[in-house]
Amino acid sequence: MQISAGTAAVEITPQQSIFLAGYPHVGRDSTGIHDPLLSSALCLESGGTRVLIIGNDIIYLSRQSVMRVRKRIAHQTGVPAENILVSATHTHSGPKMLDPIATQDDQAVPKADVAYIAFVEDAIVEAATRATGRMTPAEVGLAVADATGVGTNRRDPNGPRDLDVPVMVVRDLERHKPIAAMMACSMHPTVLHEDSTLVSGDFPGLARIQLQKNVLGEECVVLYHTGPAGNQSPRHVTKANTFDEAERLGKILAGAATKAIASIEYRHVASIECRHANLTLPLRSFPNEIDARERLRRAVARLEQLKRENAPRTAIRTAEVDWFGAQETLTLARAAAEGRVAQAANAVMPAEVQAITIGPWTFVAWPGEMFIEFALEVKRRRPNTFIISYANGELQGYLVTRAAAEEGGYESQNAIFKSPESGEMLVKTTLELLTSQ
Repeated sequence: MQISAGTAAVEITPQQSIFLAGYPHVGRDSTGIHDPLLSSALCLESGGTRVLIIGNDIIYLSRQSVMRVRKRIAHQTGVPAENILVSATHTHSGPKMLDPIATQDDQAVPKADVAYIAFVEDAIVEAATRATGRMTPAEVGLAVADATGVGTNRRDPNGPRDLDVPVMVVRDLERHKPIAAMMACSMHPTVLHEDSTLVSGDFPGLARIQLQKNVLGEECVVLYHTGPAGNQSPRHVTKANTFDEAERLGKILAGAATKAIASIEYRHVASIECRHANLTLPLRSFPNEIDARERLRRAVARLEQLKRENAPRTAIRTAEVDWFGAQETLTLARAAAEGRVAQAANAVMPAEVQAITIGPWTFVAWPGEMFIEFALEVKRRRPNTFIISYANGELQGYLVTRAAAEEGGYESQNAIFKSPESGEMLVKTTLELLTSQ
């Protein structure tokens, strides 16, 4: 079955100063633009089945936003809503797109700008519509890059990680010219911290610029997805939180992708299939307010101790985010007692697992952010399967392993769903979905 493809990219860079999301307790209005934010769409068709994959340089997309854009795209293009994958790169240097319940007591963080949300949704629909209007016979190939150097496990630099990066390239069949490239890297795009006030896609956005400039051509649309990265971070490989460091990591990723692209073998005939399943995740148990305040006191004491001892920068940063998590648990404890956590959970359920198979390769979309161990289990059981996270919605926090839940660090505290059970349910549902193919 001959493959056809169409691509398009539409800019979603904010047109005026706007609050940049990703870090708590700091007013962070943008003062300029370092590199553009894009909504990048790839449409693929074979044997009458058409799918759309859309990557967006934004921190999150709510389930409600995804449902709205899917409905509009389906109406305008005929692509079934369930065949549309919409992801966020999770850059922490872009605008806020929703109001998580865990940060509602943070006086420094404003509400999400509804006008900007509408602007992004319009851009996603435009990118998708343009892509479907540019269909042409195509060939596709995939190779796996080694992105060692862009980061490590966040809490333990020697802990579990996965720096295998699938790089899929789509070429015009007649000219063999790249028209799209897609990759998924399981690493938090957080080189830039709260002191940076320029809009940026962080190292993924800078890697895209390098690939377009040196390898693929400026007209080639590059979709970037973040794989499961809940415990993956550049923290232990960066010397500073600067654009120079973001560019350095972007060059590492682009260089790894370039090597992979050189080895790709292309095919113009392949089947395409899309499957999905929904599941409802169980709520986490929350401490009472007195216990939550004690956790916060201990987190503050630990951070102050490390600062007094002139501990390494990475240790202090880990303690800082644990302090953030303790504050968020206090907020969640209050909200749970009032029934508001259950309301927030209902707004993001059901969690959707979506699997798009292109020839021998399958891309699985998971909402929210989860620890890499869950993706590694799927990879162990199903080779040639690659997980895209922050896709088709979000989960108001993390899904973590049993060990992390027992440790009680930042990630396990900034969560409303039960761990490890919720992550294990995603894995189980994914494997069942893939087995039925």
